[in-house]
Amino acid sequence: MGKGKLEKFADMQAYPHVFEYPYAMIADAVCPMQGKWQSDFFKNNRPLVLELGCGRGEYTVGLARLFPEKNFIGVDIKGARMWTGATESLREGLQNVAFLRTNIELIDRFFAPSEVDEIWLTFSDPQMKKATKRLTSTYFMERYRRFLKPGGIIHLKTDSPFLYTYTKYMVEKNHFPVLFDTDDLYHSGCTDNILGIRTYYEQQWLERGLTIKYLKFALPHEGELAEPEVEIELDSYRSYNRSKRSTLQTGR
Repeated sequence: MGKGKLEKFADMQAYPHVFEYPYAMIADAVCPMQGKWQSDFFKNNRPLVLELGCGRGEYTVGLARLFPEKNFIGVDIKGARMWTGATESLREGLQNVAFLRTNIELIDRFFAPSEVDEIWLTFSDPQMKKATKRLTSTYFMERYRRFLKPGGIIHLKTDSPFLYTYTKYMVEKNHFPVLFDTDDLYHSGCTDNILGIRTYYEQQWLERGLTIKYLKFALPHEGELAEPEVEIELDSYRSYNRSKRSTLQTGR
């Protein structure tokens, strides 16, 4: 029998590589780890990569295996899901992995200016009703600028035509450099092993015949950001396990 939520939360509290700062703990404060991830936890100066909305942590752990020369932090508010990747990385003894359980709208309180090199957004909720909740909105780009190095890289991997299209318009509107773009990743001819990491739900989406979209772009620090003023067709399906309640909500 698998562990229940309470048992998983108890495990997480004892894991040395898991940091938990839900909204109630840090609503009006700065995280004590801000600016200290490399010196106090990873004990090195290697590039730092975040996965925002990491879910079970498959990508965070998969990237850590592929790139031992980089440090990775998976971020999500749902600890019961995060437990999977946190437990797996602990059992494997991966020294370049950490997990941060918090609300993503507070993400800029956890990292100092230029502390982060890259951000991965893997199968984020498209948040079709409200732009400011989309993890690729200018609302979040402003936050990412506060801790991402100038020209730092953002990766979007998604099953959602809506989120992919919206992000392309946002990138174009703000003249961000596009480094790679495809609306059908697994038929794009791309052989990069990074993109071969498949999450649990991604495999199910592929089996449903859905295409996976991937957009890689740089985020300059200069310039005022503007939202694209376009009408985008809504997704005609509902992704697996995508709840009506956003993970960006500030309560439990």
